[in-house]
Amino acid sequence: MRRLVVSSFTSLDGVVQAPGGPGEDDDAGFPFGGWTVPYFDEHLGQVMGELMGQPFDLVLGRKTYDIFAAFWPHASEEEGAAPLNDATKYVASRGRPTLSWGPSVLLDGDVAEQVAALKEQDGPELQVHGSGDLLQTLLRHGLVDDLRLLTFPVVLGQGKRLFADGTVPSALRLVSSSVSSTGVLVGRYEPAGEVVTGTFAAGGA
Repeated sequence: MRRLVVSSFTSLDGVVQAPGGPGEDDDAGFPFGGWTVPYFDEHLGQVMGELMGQPFDLVLGRKTYDIFAAFWPHASEEEGAAPLNDATKYVASRGRPTLSWGPSVLLDGDVAEQVAALKEQDGPELQVHGSGDLLQTLLRHGLVDDLRLLTFPVVLGQGKRLFADGTVPSALRLVSSSVSSTGVLVGRYEPAGEVVTGTFAAGGA
């Protein structure tokens, strides 16, 4: 059974759009592309290095695939380039794109069923980076085993959000946490079943 590990950069108000640079994702006129860059330090480099320091394949949405494909094949000297370039990329798309950044496999049809089948196969863990729309599908079908959130100390006020309307309510268990020198909270979470409620009223459970 392969684990599916999600890594996501999010602002304090839950925005995940265009963390890496201007022009990465300008949908709806988003003006803050690259909002994570000023906060990266040695600790965050270590966090990402540990995540990518073991064998993995990628499960990506089409837009994230295109963003990665425009950069990583031409940045072979960059830290982290080799494992990304070598990984098999499973790409979710409603169309029939040309997947020039290989090795790549198109996931069309019912993506949730195909990812569930991938998890049943032998192989390295499956990692999801970015891919906000795909992530909603994976969460909705209970396919995420490990959610790693890097929460940056910035409020953006607009943009695509990690947990948008329609997200299935669920509980998470914090497995580990750390804080970078720039105030980025790094939390690792695992699914913990359904949401449990209670009351602070006298005599409440």
